[in-house]
Amino acid sequence: MKVLMLAPGSRGDVAPAAGLGASFVADGHEVIVVAGAEYGELVTEAGCTHAPIDARLTPDLDGNGEGAGVRAHLAALRSYMEAAASAALAAADGAEAVIANTISPYGHDIAEGLGVPSAEALLQPSYPSGAYPPMVASARDLGRIGNRLAGRLAQRVKTPYDPACARVRSELGLPPESRRVAQARRRREGMPVHHGISAVVLPRPSEWPAELTLDGFWWPPARDDWSAPEELRGFLGSGPAPIVVTLGSMPGGPRVADAITEGLRTARVRAVLQGSDLVGVPSRLDAGHAVHAGDVPHEWLFPQCSAVVHHAGAGVSSAALRAGVPSVPLPMHTDQPFWARRLASLSAATAPVPLKKVTADVLADLIRTATTSERLREGAQGLRDALATEDGTLPLRSWLRSLGMR
Repeated sequence: MKVLMLAPGSRGDVAPAAGLGASFVADGHEVIVVAGAEYGELVTEAGCTHAPIDARLTPDLDGNGEGAGVRAHLAALRSYMEAAASAALAAADGAEAVIANTISPYGHDIAEGLGVPSAEALLQPSYPSGAYPPMVASARDLGRIGNRLAGRLAQRVKTPYDPACARVRSELGLPPESRRVAQARRRREGMPVHHGISAVVLPRPSEWPAELTLDGFWWPPARDDWSAPEELRGFLGSGPAPIVVTLGSMPGGPRVADAITEGLRTARVRAVLQGSDLVGVPSRLDAGHAVHAGDVPHEWLFPQCSAVVHHAGAGVSSAALRAGVPSVPLPMHTDQPFWARRLASLSAATAPVPLKKVTADVLADLIRTATTSERLREGAQGLRDALATEDGTLPLRSWLRSLGMR
């Protein structure tokens, strides 16, 4: 079966999709993954065909190295969504099933135009529920009633991918239908909605209809031919287990780099740093106290470390849980505050502190707690052991198998 998987977004969106794709390929399917051009190697190493999105997800930085304003971010998002939809349309020929993520609902329009089934593969919960606030603005838990109302309101908000959905329907000759109305119709029709989330981490909300499932986490594909850089291997073996500081693909700017540098110096810990904003940090610390690592698989790196300082995205949060190491969550936006609270509530992380409020002293205190707390270490290791028994790929693999039997 030829499967079209839509995975626009950051590396945290693409890696789980590539892991799913690898499991589909192992079952004999042909898989095309629509993802950013920079993730081609990640996709092809999973045995899938890469359909590149030739656009940037974020705007360029200004002359001072700081992030652009809200208007520039929205403009970049709209342009990216249009490019992603065009890439999906170009790759759709012959597809027999379509799997779309949160920001590619036009994938279901493509499936409708082709007359083939589609499913959602989500990394965050989106159905309105009292168990969580809407992921687009999860900074505050509003309580069961407030969360449910906010979730319903969030479904009515216009999104940067609404124009792409409308254009796809037009190009395929489908009748006009808003993204919100189309999603509601598909939910009524029972379209399967799979979540790459473990019920160990997020218990299944009571309001969810039967077609919404918690499958378990979708791990990135194994990189069997990968070997660690000699400098990194030497650093890991030269002293106590370091912490990892990784803040994803979103820029934090000089202020964050300064706070991390001074926080590490104050906490007196060794550190492995990831991310372009942190390249210069090791040179500002005493020799042998830090090293910058590039594209290093978290499943290899995290188990060798004592704690992970991260932005609490879905991918890095689950990777820390998989490794059984405590987290120091520094969320920025969207779903990150939600995952940060979940980690803390499960005794696998320190209390979250928004990245924009982090100072060197605050970070040093959080690092000390994460690396010395027996409660956090036991909590993280218990979750690691529970997750080790799950295979989150099985439900979607079964769905594809059922389609092939029709």
